[in-house]
Amino acid sequence: MLVIGLIKEGKVPADNRVALTPAQCKWLIKNFKDISIIVQPSINRSYTDAEYLQAGLKVSDDLSQCNLLLGIKEVPINQLIADKKYLFFSHTKKMQAINQPLMHAMVKKNITLIDYECLEHNDGQRIIGFGFFAGIVGAHNGIMAYGNRTGAFNLERVHKIRDYRELIHTYFGLKLPPIKIAVTGSGRVAHGIVEIMNLMDAQEVEPEDFINRAYEYPVYVQLKGADLYKHKLTGKYSRDHFHLHPEEYECLFNQYIAHTDILMNGIYWANEMPRLFTMQEFLSDDFKITTIADITDDKNGSVPCNLGDSTIENPIYGIDKATGEKIAPYSKNGVDIMAVGNLPNELPRDASRYFGEQLIKYILNDIRQGGSSLIDNATILENGKLTPNFQYLSEYAKC
Repeated sequence: MLVIGLIKEGKVPADNRVALTPAQCKWLIKNFKDISIIVQPSINRSYTDAEYLQAGLKVSDDLSQCNLLLGIKEVPINQLIADKKYLFFSHTKKMQAINQPLMHAMVKKNITLIDYECLEHNDGQRIIGFGFFAGIVGAHNGIMAYGNRTGAFNLERVHKIRDYRELIHTYFGLKLPPIKIAVTGSGRVAHGIVEIMNLMDAQEVEPEDFINRAYEYPVYVQLKGADLYKHKLTGKYSRDHFHLHPEEYECLFNQYIAHTDILMNGIYWANEMPRLFTMQEFLSDDFKITTIADITDDKNGSVPCNLGDSTIENPIYGIDKATGEKIAPYSKNGVDIMAVGNLPNELPRDASRYFGEQLIKYILNDIRQGGSSLIDNATILENGKLTPNFQYLSEYAKC
């Protein structure tokens, strides 16, 4: 019997997303007699306790009988239950220093950890995540910031809008000025960005035309791996080789800097990868970009002028073009940065529903049936011990 516990989110600030919606829970227990679900009460969750009760779910703080606990963000150490199997975003696979105490606590408590981030198809594509809605909200916020800077139009904040369907209706009658928007990436985040570009009636153009032509209407270019990187010696791009040896590649984005008004950044980035531009290029007169939505949001990462997270309440800050220091947003001598780390929280019900669909479609049945290579490959800890795929974390995990 698979007894699932939907845990309340304890990380501060509170996350209001959930792994399974009431309707999804109801569908699971109706279609699988060997699945039951207990929902831990939460005042912050976008789906209320009452909605789960209405769907026929048990709502209780007692999760002792559960053998799989589903969360979203990192579980606070004092809320970890010993000897349990957890599934959440732990943010430990890159040896993030901030979460090393969490890793130590999970080792000591004999916890089994399956990390959403490590669930991948055979080609390395991540199976589950909130990237699409991060792209949706991030693109909206980026366009909103440009409107605030220029006064050309005004967009409402996403978190004040009930859901994605209502958000779409806010674009009726919106007319963007003839701006050029560069979209980077090819994954779920980029798909979300492109969705908003199309809804706002920005037209897609080829990279060469983006650089060489002027337009009387808003346009965007989507720059994927081969458009952004080339090998320093061969001049070619191979996705697999790039991810194995990113230090052997150089970035090609500098050719777009003088032709872009808004940058929507949706690429994956790791420390060894070349940045989209340097701070020296950022400070130069050729840097035309006035608004950057860094949706992947790595501090000093692919966007080096990202000086750290902004918040849903205050999503935009400025960077001084003369000094590279943080200033007020929409300043005359600044570039505006949108760097919110929890963008899907602005559309939590839609994001949760999308996430739960992927979880049901690809993951839960494997766990229900006792596991699979897919689950094994995403299991960082088994009863408090690192699994073979994650032995590289041995020093990080050592208590």
